[in-house]
Amino acid sequence: MNRPKRSPAPRRPATSRPSPALPAPEPEAAGTKSVFGNREQSWLAFNRRVLEQARSAGNPLLERVKFLAIVSSNLDEFFEIRVAGIMQQADSGSGGLSIDGLTPREQLRRIKREVNTLVADQYACWHRELVPLLAEQGIHFRTGAQLDDAEREWILHHFETQVMPVLTPLAVDQAHPFPQLANKTMNVLLSLDHPETPEEEKIMVILPVPRSLPRIVQIRPGDEGPMRLIFLSEVLKLCSDRLFPGYRVRQAHAFRVTRNSDLYIDEEESDNLLKKIEEELRNLRRGEAVRLEIEDGVDAGLLGDLCGHLGLAAEHVIRLPAPLNLLRLMSLYDLIDRPDLKFAPFVPAETSGLAQHRDIFELIRERDVLLHHPYESFNPVVAFVEQAARDADVLAIKQTLYRTSGDSPIVRALIAASMAGKQVTALVELMARFDEANNIKWARELEEAGVHVVYGLVGHKTHCKCCLVVRREGAVLRRYLHLGTGNYNPKTARLYTDLSLLTCREHLAAEVAQLFNTLTGLGRKPEFKHLLVAPFNLHSRVQELIAAETALAAAGRPGRIIAKMNKLVDPETIRNLYAASRAGVKIDLIVRATCCLVPGVPGQSENIRLRNIVGRYLEHARVFYFGNGGDPLVFAGSADWMPRNFFRRVEAVFPIEDPALRRRLCEELLPTELRDNEDARELQPDGTYAPPVRAPGESGFRAQRYFMAAATARAAEPGAVVVRDFPPDAAAD
Repeated sequence: MNRPKRSPAPRRPATSRPSPALPAPEPEAAGTKSVFGNREQSWLAFNRRVLEQARSAGNPLLERVKFLAIVSSNLDEFFEIRVAGIMQQADSGSGGLSIDGLTPREQLRRIKREVNTLVADQYACWHRELVPLLAEQGIHFRTGAQLDDAEREWILHHFETQVMPVLTPLAVDQAHPFPQLANKTMNVLLSLDHPETPEEEKIMVILPVPRSLPRIVQIRPGDEGPMRLIFLSEVLKLCSDRLFPGYRVRQAHAFRVTRNSDLYIDEEESDNLLKKIEEELRNLRRGEAVRLEIEDGVDAGLLGDLCGHLGLAAEHVIRLPAPLNLLRLMSLYDLIDRPDLKFAPFVPAETSGLAQHRDIFELIRERDVLLHHPYESFNPVVAFVEQAARDADVLAIKQTLYRTSGDSPIVRALIAASMAGKQVTALVELMARFDEANNIKWARELEEAGVHVVYGLVGHKTHCKCCLVVRREGAVLRRYLHLGTGNYNPKTARLYTDLSLLTCREHLAAEVAQLFNTLTGLGRKPEFKHLLVAPFNLHSRVQELIAAETALAAAGRPGRIIAKMNKLVDPETIRNLYAASRAGVKIDLIVRATCCLVPGVPGQSENIRLRNIVGRYLEHARVFYFGNGGDPLVFAGSADWMPRNFFRRVEAVFPIEDPALRRRLCEELLPTELRDNEDARELQPDGTYAPPVRAPGESGFRAQRYFMAAATARAAEPGAVVVRDFPPDAAAD
């Protein structure tokens, strides 16, 4: 590899005030309430918001099924990462208290209680709401007990011809050790006996289900009439006796094991980071078990034997009604061609003016371009890199890659640019969680094409979204930038809400160039006056900006903060927001998921209103507004307000300097999201979410629906003013 190690970690930069590790909070006195919310409970409350979308009659039926599947996907990651970490703390006795003063075991007890309730509600939604509604639409899910003779005959034939040849049952006895079960794979637990000696001979068998087999089977697909479907696990339980001639199947229950999936890598001790991560990815298949999901009705003795083999205590077992793993319902969306049961298709609008400019660099020289994805197309971002790769006047391209698509046009363009003789540098983040293998693949292909591939700073994930293009224009070199809040991934750009800025402002370009030089070379004390960059000045500047609004309010002038992000966890930032609230600063927070701030508490946070929006698209943009005494400061970027983003990641938050673009964020984007009263929920002091209170006669309003209409209108008539009809309580008040 060109650069097998990351650059050395920076010392604490002079531009950032010291921020020592915070001690674990002291336990609160009896009868008092922590000033912080619990991180895990907050995340579970967010996932319940996703479940609300599955239960919402306002969403098309197959979209509701997708939301139900996402609940399961979210829970998988929660157990693989968050619960796994807390279990390790509890087992080792080394974990401190949570931000709200709970021990690891107290957290695990609360998580278990909330997860059990959430999963019970999820399955109630499936069985009592969605299955009957699907049946009304001619889509019938069958269980083994519901099959008629013709259906049963078809399934037996399907099993023998399409399923049984790829199955490998694994007996568990003295001659056959318990198999290594991969993370989140479907298995069937079988108990067999000999009909003549049932009490003397009982055998445990594990039937792993190959990932290659579709989890939902359509029964007699050529028949006219209603569509009949059955889960593969039902087929296996129904037909498993065909695998064991001479034996009787006493029990058959589907199960899956969730394992600790975090990577444990000491980068400073690893001579080759890429090879070390490849090794750890293989080890994930053997991570410690943290959860066992198994179908109801399993015999207690058989379950105890299974838990013993897995090394898992009974408290980490979740018994579920069939079918197991509702994430597999995601395939139903593509299996069923029913546009009437899905969201109406939306094509991202081309609003940047690129269609009128063959030369994207000419457009950027004329003005800054701000794109709001997925409402506005991601194509200009791809075109920016592709044109740079083709342009004979472009000398160099520098690019960060955190997550990208499997067939990435961005990566292809970087390879083409390098093959054309340009100086190309790619900062690939190998440890982007769950995308490590994909990024390793791209790193190797880029290097083979001559791209300089580097991995950033030791101990810091490179999470910033930056692309720098150096172009010769006459006697000068001009630098062009793309700065974003989301990944360079055209596929997720159609699903996530994000912002992209295209600009050639030299003072910003100079600081982005300095950031790249710090990441690819050496730089212990880089100075940034315009960008807010972690781990250097981001945390200190955020605290200074909050303090400035606090000082304005204390002096009797209006103080105003609006911050939109994914997560809010950093204790110092939360304390400073509380101080701003007490001083009279009006604060609106739009936090999609985890939040440890408690709003609306008298004497602490009564001036803070906090909401999240869960809708058709995943809210992902980070936008920060500070009133600044009537001359607003507006930023966007890659960072949430969490310790990891402030101190353990490389992040870039950039100012929106063009007055028209700044007005667009202040007068349209933020007020629109604060107006939403359909997909939005407001966080209550007790940690629950409630719908916003509507004024008498106030109609329903969805921010995401408005943005879709606004983007379409702009594309149809460039420069058109979109009618907003917003209340006066907007960002600039």
